[in-house]
Amino acid sequence: MTKILLLEDDISVIDGLEYALRKNGFDIETVRTVRGAMACINQSDAYDLLLLDVTLPDGTGFDVCENIRAAGSQIPIIFLTASDEEVNVIRGLDSGGDDYITKPFKLGELCSRIRALLRRTKYTDQQIIYSGALSIDFAENRVTVDGSAVELTRAEYRLLSLLVRNADHVVTREAILDALWDNAGNFVDDNTLSVYIRRLREKIEPDPSQPQHLITVRGFGYRWAP
Repeated sequence: MTKILLLEDDISVIDGLEYALRKNGFDIETVRTVRGAMACINQSDAYDLLLLDVTLPDGTGFDVCENIRAAGSQIPIIFLTASDEEVNVIRGLDSGGDDYITKPFKLGELCSRIRALLRRTKYTDQQIIYSGALSIDFAENRVTVDGSAVELTRAEYRLLSLLVRNADHVVTREAILDALWDNAGNFVDDNTLSVYIRRLREKIEPDPSQPQHLITVRGFGYRWAP
């Protein structure tokens, strides 16, 4: 059974989440503070996914995520946020989060996104792909440019991997959303994808304002040019 740690301080939200997640076959454990979440995580490596509220009495879900990623853990993380403003999306991505869902949300949608994220994180590949100065080691989840390691969030890494695997072919925005988030592609808007694209260019392009590799194909999607 998939074990999930929920960090949330709103009792009314907790009751609904616990009921829905257990009904959908998940084993759920709940904490209400950042300190409580870190104590549980440090004492156990048995969690399969974390659901983190952003605003807590003693800190933020971003703090928890940053601490976990700094320790080297790649456990899947979904943020529960009351705002979908771009600054919060960027903060969540930068801290190492994999996805976010804006309150109020439908419980069925949340369960679908949990399953989609768990499916993605179980994917492994032993190949190393080289594309010009860039290389992706799928066994180590490591990206380098000109031999230097590039620090990417999990979501940025997934997006880059998808584009490089389809080098010289246009990958539509719909196909990207479908591959990265949900089988139907319904739960992430174009604004979020644009944030990922911009952040990737800043990290891998010599001049992000004039990208040479991550090319926008207007009206369709994106293409990786080796």
